[in-house]
Amino acid sequence: MKRLAAGLWALLLATGPVACGSHDTGSHDTGTVLPRLAVTGAYVPEPPMADMAAGYLTVVNTGRGADTLTAVTSDIATDVSLHTTTAKGAMSPVVAMTVPAHGRLVLRTGGNHLMLMGLKRKPRTGDTVTFVLRFTTSAPVTVRAPVRPAGYRPEQ
Repeated sequence: MKRLAAGLWALLLATGPVACGSHDTGSHDTGTVLPRLAVTGAYVPEPPMADMAAGYLTVVNTGRGADTLTAVTSDIATDVSLHTTTAKGAMSPVVAMTVPAHGRLVLRTGGNHLMLMGLKRKPRTGDTVTFVLRFTTSAPVTVRAPVRPAGYRPEQ
C-alpha cells in the first residue's frame, strides 16, 4: 500500500504543473499579430523608353503586425525590382520594403518605386499593367495598374 501511495504521489508531482496550467498556446491564439494589406493608387506612367518603366502604388496596412514587400512580378516585364531614390536623386535597388503596422508603404515619384526592366511591350496610356506583390507574411496581392500619360501626378 505504501508503494502504491508513493507511486501516486510521484505521478501527481510529475503531472501537477501541467494539469494546473491554463495558458493555451495553440494556433487559434487571439493574441496573434497579423498584417492586413490593401493596395491603392497604383499606376504606371507611359515610359519614354521601350525597355523600362516605373510603377507606383501605396500598400496600406490596417493590421496590428508589420509586413515586408520582398518581390514583385509583372505581365509586361522580365524583371521588376524595388528601388529607392536617394537624397541626391540617384536610384538604387533595395532587397525589401517594410509595410508598418497601422501604416503604409508609399511608392511615388522621387521616392520608393518599382522598376520594370526588359519590357515585353511598351505600355501605352489606357493600357493596364498587372503586378503580383509578394510579402514575407501575407499572401501575394495582384494589382491592376492603369497606364497614365507621362506627366501624370496623382493628387496627394
